[in-house]
Amino acid sequence: MENLFSYGTLRDENVQRAVFNRSLNGVSDAIIGYRLETVTITDSSAIAISGMTVHQILEPTGQDSDQIEGTLFQISDSELQLADAYEDAAYKRVQVRLRSGAQAWVYVRA
Repeated sequence: MENLFSYGTLRDENVQRAVFNRSLNGVSDAIIGYRLETVTITDSSAIAISGMTVHQILEPTGQDSDQIEGTLFQISDSELQLADAYEDAAYKRVQVRLRSGAQAWVYVRA
C-alpha cells in the first residue's frame, strides 16, 4: 500500500469514485513547509472529473509555520498510477514527511 496525501480534489467522493472506482477512507494530517496557490488546468479528462478548471496546488516555502491541512489515504500501487493519470501536467508527485511523521506521496507544482 502507498500513502497519498490530498489537499484538493482527490478528497471529493465523486472524484474518488471517478478516479479509483471507490470511495477512500482517510485520516486528517498536514503538510509542512508549503502554501496553497491556484492553477488553471488544461487536461480535459481531469476537468470533466472535477468539474473545475481552477484547482489548488502546493508551492514549497520551506517555512515550518506554513502548514496545509488535508487527508492521508492508503491506496494500492495501481491506484497511485490512476491518481497520476488524473493529475494535470501542472503537477508532479513527490514524497514528503507529514506533520504526523508519515511518509506520503503528494502532488505539487511541476
